[in-house]
Amino acid sequence: MKDLREYGLDELKMILSDLGLADFRAKQLFEWIHKKNIFTLEEAHNLGKETITKLRQAGYDLPQMSCLKALISKDGQTEKYLLQLSDGETIECVLMHYDGDFAKKRYSLCISSQVGCAMGCEFCATGKQGLTRQLTLGEILAQVYWVNRKLSKSNDRVGNIVFMGMGEPFHNYDNLIKSIHRLNDELGAGISQRRMTVSTCGLAPKIRAFADLELEVGLAISLHEVDNPSRSALMPINQTYPLEVLIQACQYYQEKTKKRLSFEYALASQVNVSKEKAMALSRYLQNLDCHINLIPINAVDERFQKPTKKEIYQFLHLLESNGLKVSIRQEKGGDIEGACGQLKSAYKGISNHEN
Repeated sequence: MKDLREYGLDELKMILSDLGLADFRAKQLFEWIHKKNIFTLEEAHNLGKETITKLRQAGYDLPQMSCLKALISKDGQTEKYLLQLSDGETIECVLMHYDGDFAKKRYSLCISSQVGCAMGCEFCATGKQGLTRQLTLGEILAQVYWVNRKLSKSNDRVGNIVFMGMGEPFHNYDNLIKSIHRLNDELGAGISQRRMTVSTCGLAPKIRAFADLELEVGLAISLHEVDNPSRSALMPINQTYPLEVLIQACQYYQEKTKKRLSFEYALASQVNVSKEKAMALSRYLQNLDCHINLIPINAVDERFQKPTKKEIYQFLHLLESNGLKVSIRQEKGGDIEGACGQLKSAYKGISNHEN
């Protein structure tokens, strides 16, 4: 089956033309898929039976995605969905609620780019399961469309996208870039690039390539350690792209885009919260325009424990005293294993269930 979500408007025009169908049907189909979030062609009621029949005979359709499990945090501000793909593999995405102006909620969706992950970061549940396969462009988009469909019941939509779910987005680079453009399309979801953020563990060549595109998308670097032996033990990618290579790529990105970088630093007690670590982090980032997100770690095994509030704020104040811009990330979804580093392909074989 060829996934119709994969094709842009011009490509759909060519497909329909080859099938002997009217050109105007392409725009109709594109908007049904990318703006109205259909999951079956029959929902596009003005396409006509002939169009649907010819598309299916030629092998074009919309692969299904179903929700196996939906979990809602105790405060009601975070929802995690276990989604099953058409081949039976599963991924997770997380919807976060934020209070907006005039009592209207804002919604940010953390989406996955791979089934599993090849990076093997020690503190990450996804990394521990290894990489099963890349997500297709259609499967990346379908996460947003599935959640938009759910939100449409209350006349809401996803407003922000963070590519911070399962997988390393830059390891699925081509589909990542295509999904950014498709989600930004005014005929589709129409999400501003400025409301998208990509997180990477540090694939330096892709950081440079991303800079060359000069997109308006934000970039966040998962750092977590600032000496090579410690970071390599925590994040194997550091053996390929050590800290000195990573910082050069970050400097190139900043020179090219003039955009502020974000650095994510997961705080683990007795691991990376000492005064010495704070000073080393300050030196490492001293020549960059950046913001540091401190993330009290969400433990996936007994080696990594959440630091005390005293440790967190001592670390923060040390960074601030060295002139760095720092914040502590608001914790969301920890009670449903929907927070940073906790996503995984799990619960296979359970019954369909949606809260």
